[in-house]
Amino acid sequence: MVQADRDTERKVISILKVLSESSEPLGSTNIARELESHGVYLSERTVRYHLRIMDERGFTRPLGRDGRSITHEGLEELKNALAPEQIGFVIERINLLAYQTSFDPRTRTGQVPINTSLFSAARFRDALEAMKEAFAGGFAVTDLVATAQPGEKLGDVVIPEGQVGFATVCSAVVNGVLLKSGVPTDSKFGGILEMRNGQPRRFVAIINYAGTSLDPSEAYIRARMTSVRRAAATGTGRILANFREIPAPARPMVEAIVADLKRSGIGGVLLLGEASEPLCQIPVGLNKIGMVLLGGLNPVAAAEEAGIEAENISESGTIDFRQLVSYREL
Repeated sequence: MVQADRDTERKVISILKVLSESSEPLGSTNIARELESHGVYLSERTVRYHLRIMDERGFTRPLGRDGRSITHEGLEELKNALAPEQIGFVIERINLLAYQTSFDPRTRTGQVPINTSLFSAARFRDALEAMKEAFAGGFAVTDLVATAQPGEKLGDVVIPEGQVGFATVCSAVVNGVLLKSGVPTDSKFGGILEMRNGQPRRFVAIINYAGTSLDPSEAYIRARMTSVRRAAATGTGRILANFREIPAPARPMVEAIVADLKRSGIGGVLLLGEASEPLCQIPVGLNKIGMVLLGGLNPVAAAEEAGIEAENISESGTIDFRQLVSYREL
């Protein structure tokens, strides 16, 4: 009985995921087809059966012949479901996005990974103003961003009514570009990095990617643990940052790639350590080099510090680099 209940929940979550990624209502035929493309094989009849269950729970909204759409309760269920089975989800997502990244910094073409933040349309201008200092202070991966209106998509996220979607480039872009050049990157953790007099000093909080189902940056922002605005204004504060390890012999190649990224408008690499030596008080493995990357959500953290709330979906997919514009143009 327990196994049957678990199987039902997995099917419900699979259907909710398909609905969450669609900007239009879907019927059982289209849902079954989308599930099949994800390796989940359910008949239309089985999909209809589970949709009725989901209607009763308030996860979906019937829209007649148009099919069904996901509700706010359904989105919350999707976000919170099966957390024990999602341990390590973040590192898997980072690795997947690195693989999907096709950005070439020399030609400035290809797909880049993003984080998506949802702001109230009424507060979006205020949010942009609050984020300005973080961009100007160099605490973003890049000053290139993208926006979307209700019904449009940013990565895998469909923007809901009454909100504006705001995409920041995810630090996984560095993983992706290095991977395409043959350099493996070991993503260790997301943390809070203490800045003092404009210099990175030490990590004061860390969450290992392999042991969490929650993105560290989302958790830190929600817990109000950042002071990005103060760091931008005074040089002293706490910002979002991530820690990676790379093979020590790859350092010359990595330095060249980082330089190419900067010329294309993408920074992200805050520090590159020395072979087998600690970086920001974090030990690294033998014949490895530590690398500190800026968190892509630092500008959004600055907006939250100013009292402007956002719903953040880290590692939310990829978009074409040509969709990005400077935040100054918004």
